Amino acid sequence: MTDEYKTPQDTSFQGEVGGFDAESALVAGGRVPAETAVGEGMPGDEEQVDMEELYRESLEHIQEGEIIKGVIVQIERDSVLVDVGYKSEGLIPLSEFKEGAKDLKVGDEVDVLLESKEDSDGLVVLSKEKANKIKVWDEISHVYDTDGVVDGEIVGRIKGGLMVDIGLKAFLPGSQVDLRPVRNLDKLIGQHFPMKIIKLNRRRGNIVLSRRLLLEKEREKAKQETLANLQEGQVVEGVVKNITEYGAFVDLGGIDGLLHITDMSWGRTGHPSELFAVGDKIKVMVLKYDRDNERISLGLKQISPDPWTEVDKKYPEATQVRGKVVSITDYGAFVELEQGVEGLVHVSQMSWTKRVKHPSKIVNIGDVVDAVVLSVDKEKKRISLGMKQMEPSPWATADERYPVGTIVEGKVRNLTDFGAFVTLEEGIDGLIHISDLSWSQRVRHPSDLLKKGQKVTAKVLSIDKGNERLSLGIKQVTPDPWEGVTAKYNIGENVKGRVVKLTNFGAFVELEEGVEGLIHISELSRERVANPADVVQVDQELWVKILKVDPEGRKIGLSLKAYQEEGGEPDADTDADADRV
Repeated sequence: MTDEYKTPQDTSFQGEVGGFDAESALVAGGRVPAETAVGEGMPGDEEQVDMEELYRESLEHIQEGEIIKGVIVQIERDSVLVDVGYKSEGLIPLSEFKEGAKDLKVGDEVDVLLESKEDSDGLVVLSKEKANKIKVWDEISHVYDTDGVVDGEIVGRIKGGLMVDIGLKAFLPGSQVDLRPVRNLDKLIGQHFPMKIIKLNRRRGNIVLSRRLLLEKEREKAKQETLANLQEGQVVEGVVKNITEYGAFVDLGGIDGLLHITDMSWGRTGHPSELFAVGDKIKVMVLKYDRDNERISLGLKQISPDPWTEVDKKYPEATQVRGKVVSITDYGAFVELEQGVEGLVHVSQMSWTKRVKHPSKIVNIGDVVDAVVLSVDKEKKRISLGMKQMEPSPWATADERYPVGTIVEGKVRNLTDFGAFVTLEEGIDGLIHISDLSWSQRVRHPSDLLKKGQKVTAKVLSIDKGNERLSLGIKQVTPDPWEGVTAKYNIGENVKGRVVKLTNFGAFVELEEGVEGLIHISELSRERVANPADVVQVDQELWVKILKVDPEGRKIGLSLKAYQEEGGEPDADTDADADRV
């Protein structure tokens, strides 16, 4: 603000304290000799006119509304008397001097605004506060005109932004506070910042500020310096500016780089906020720099060696390890052996004896567990672990307890389309295949004969303790009815049986329990048969002739037609055979 203010050109009327009459003023000002004033009497009429003219001329040099200089001549309890060189002084409230009031003293020179040359009491009307405001407005206007910068203190929050004190109250919109939106504006109250004036209306008293413009200039300058020196593979320091689910944005100096969550740690990271907070200073490596699009990919874990490079040496197979459960899935639990190195305990490797439906039945996240390394794949970064291997396997001596041919008892644990699993002891199950359930019955599903929880007796058919497999058979507990079938049934003999099943190609006839023969459709009648049901019915008993016996294939060929062609009546030998059946 300019320091050129209009001041009276004639200061000869400055007295000590207001209230002087014209004669005293002239004597004090040197215009009338003292001896004349005292020794020769008061001036005459002509002299009185000259003195009034002097007053009038002195007052014509200033105008109301101007800032002028004055001198403090008296300080009272709540006011200050200021002489500005006119016929009377001005009285200014002490409150207008604000925080500087306690340091005032007589003789100090101050800038004041001449509001009126004379009030009803004959005093000059002055204002220190208004003079200060005009001076501040001039200074602020000069800053605005010259595109300068002002320092402001944030003093309060108002709708849409903040109130700032720059000597006058100014408005800082929320969008101009920072480069990014500030969620908590209240935390800025009381802080000082340099700012640009982007709008000024003196008549309305409006001033609008921007801090963002300065930050953008600073950021652009820093950005150019950063980009000029940035290289891939370089380790740089930055500040975390923002955190998302997929990573963190790091300010490298005028430009942000993305630190993806997968590049934060060799270990498991659930969310970037587990590792960083906004404002953290971190060192990162430049992984990729796209100069054309000004995109920078950063990495933190790349600063330290990959722990998987030596994992096969640190964790060879059969090594016992200890780690913390960090994740649980339907198929197993992941155990952290060290930062960045995890192994999987499959659900099947958790217990020898327990039927684990879900890993959470055995372990919880955060549990420390002991395990054995089963396999290591360094290239694919996979380690297979087993918890049950910490205890002796019941399969290690299973062949001694269940040799082939042994008759055992167990409980049906589960039924499938292909068979039934039977528990012999904790950790040892055997499979009864559907084909080993019965010699005689055609079993469509194991549930036709068995139920869960049912106790059964079976024979050990085979055992593979290496693959933990044991085969059982129920039908093998009883003799095979097909053994010696050739001695019972001879080709050409007539036998009696019961129709148990019809198909489109013939009829199955049960000769005895577990032994069936087939009457092919061509052997049902001398006439052409389109449907076996036209000739025979299920549960019908009839006589047939044996055409073929195949004990290995468990097949017997029968003929109703051949029997009927012989006359249809059995001889005595045939009756004896029938009785035998």
